[in-house]
Amino acid sequence: MKTGFFWDEKCFWHAGGDFAFTVPIGGLVQPLAAGGLPENPETKRRLKNLLDVTGLISELHARSAPEATWDDLARVHPEAFLHKFKEKSDAGGGTMGLRTPFAQGGFEIASLSAGLAKAALFSVLQGDMTNAYALSRPPGHHCLPDFPNGFCLLANIAIAVEAALEHRLTDRVAVIDWDVHHGNGTEAIFFDRDDVLTISLHQERNYPMDTGDAEDRGVGRGEGYNMNIPLPPGGGHALYLEAMERLVLPALSDFQPDVIIVACGYDAAAIDPLSRMMATAETFRALTEMAMEAASDLCDDRLVLVHEGGYSEVYVPFCGHNVLQQLSGSLISAEDPLAATFDLRQPSARLAAMHSDFLTDLESFFR
Repeated sequence: MKTGFFWDEKCFWHAGGDFAFTVPIGGLVQPLAAGGLPENPETKRRLKNLLDVTGLISELHARSAPEATWDDLARVHPEAFLHKFKEKSDAGGGTMGLRTPFAQGGFEIASLSAGLAKAALFSVLQGDMTNAYALSRPPGHHCLPDFPNGFCLLANIAIAVEAALEHRLTDRVAVIDWDVHHGNGTEAIFFDRDDVLTISLHQERNYPMDTGDAEDRGVGRGEGYNMNIPLPPGGGHALYLEAMERLVLPALSDFQPDVIIVACGYDAAAIDPLSRMMATAETFRALTEMAMEAASDLCDDRLVLVHEGGYSEVYVPFCGHNVLQQLSGSLISAEDPLAATFDLRQPSARLAAMHSDFLTDLESFFR
């Protein structure tokens, strides 16, 4: 098994702007000592650091990649938007959309982030890697074609998918988004398409608060090719695995993709500041194992994970290490220092039964 790991130090240099958490500084909002948005470089950098310290990085095929080209970006984003972004970036930076600040050179860094996702996907589709992981930053799954939001400046996964389709490397792509927030950007881009299946597992009405309903199934040719699975806060490890087993895997089997892409956010973790779920590092390992089994059954192991959210500097590295250990089949582990505590905090049997009933309702709706 060959696992590609696509990363670049320059992605850690993307700047988060004058925010205190998600609120602009000013008035009664005081600057933070370590200021900026929750989307900061440390979660990703510390994941890479942990891979270095344990030695797992030596078992991965680690490399950078070129920036996504202008043509790559323009398949998803209007050229007027790209020109505006590039001009602001060249002029010293600024912000566009909602909570998406960037510094000088931000356009190039965002293009590099998309380029890492593209290279990861191409490496798998061209047979160079069995599977791959892109440590992309800034993230991408909230970005609409002409409106960046949710820390996302370019739609990384959609850019990679459209490039692969353009180069005839694939005909049918399935995207599973287990970031805790609804993948509204990816949904919007493919909402009227039947060649890309989009599935989002997310905390109900977290972000965005007006998207992600189960009733949103696509339009036109795309009707039935978008699946939203809004989960109740506090759902925990068992709910994620049950949702994957009962809802996601059957949808993948019905669709028969050529490749599976995961929008891999770790913000469903128990101590993430932007969610109220109770997932653990073991949750993300188990979800990866299930995605790998689906890829083995359906598409010759072709599986790509693209890093999205996750805002606990302490815990994201352990979640990501678990995923990459599973993805690569390595024996090198990083013991989760919070596993025992988070296991004790999982929902009771009574709540777990309620969660199963909730999934039964969704199952009957989708099937």
